[in-house]
Amino acid sequence: MQNHTGHGSHDNHTTHADHDAHGAHAGHGGGRPGGLSVSEGGYTLEVDSTVLAAGARQHVGFRVTGPDGRPVTEFVAEHEKELHFIAVRRDTAGFQHVHPVRDEKGDWSTELDLEPGDWRFFTDIHPAGHDGTLTLGIDVAVAGPYDPRPLPEPARTARTGEYGVTLDGVLVPGEASELTLTVSRNDRPVTDLEPYLAAYGHLVALRVGDLGYLHVHPEGHPGDGVTAPGPGISFMAVAPTAGTYRLYLDFQHDGVVRTAEFTVRTAEAAPAPVPAHGDHHQGHGHGHHEHHGHH
Repeated sequence: MQNHTGHGSHDNHTTHADHDAHGAHAGHGGGRPGGLSVSEGGYTLEVDSTVLAAGARQHVGFRVTGPDGRPVTEFVAEHEKELHFIAVRRDTAGFQHVHPVRDEKGDWSTELDLEPGDWRFFTDIHPAGHDGTLTLGIDVAVAGPYDPRPLPEPARTARTGEYGVTLDGVLVPGEASELTLTVSRNDRPVTDLEPYLAAYGHLVALRVGDLGYLHVHPEGHPGDGVTAPGPGISFMAVAPTAGTYRLYLDFQHDGVVRTAEFTVRTAEAAPAPVPAHGDHHQGHGHGHHEHHGHH
């Protein structure tokens, strides 16, 4: 990330660097996005049930166990929360970013709106004593007739109620790139976005096909003297591979958190034309790929 998403602490540079290493920035070294595994580094996500009955509003209970097999009760807060919980259906519908409540035994609970189908739950955490942030993921099935939705077509604008959000920038495989999302309300720029979890916006990116989770970091933070409260919110992101991604932007205005959704495809080098004098044109085409590969 919402986020969302990139949940690295803006005031703790060590944490931010650690977060990079475990999140999308692992793409620099050919790593994979987070959330593809239920267990990592000795930490495991356990849910009370991986099959839920039909019914829109669902209680979800879970815990994160540590290397000693016991539920973890101490976490380093990231973006004001010990744990960020993301739920999305496998067809990328129904995205929710919530903040469960933990008891003293390490059991977490939350309420989610879950339509029938196969869902992916993510926990974004920094266990105390661990060297960085982890994203763990688990599949949960919700009973009932499943009506999968087609993937929305790529678009540069999204609407949520009377708000519009425009996306500028591209995801590039293996490279850090800047994405700027500009918020308007009834076609007028919003210049008074409200801080939400220590940022003016949170962005979660998921790779279509396996829902690989990318950490996306907001640039700047409220109160730093340089980051304006809109209309633009900037993020740095790395796509670990070429492909299609879903972006979910959470932002707060007038006391309400709203989510804008996008489908984007990574930018790729133009295919090299069949050359009349081969080497010259091929050099251009391959040079672009080498630039990506360098990262």
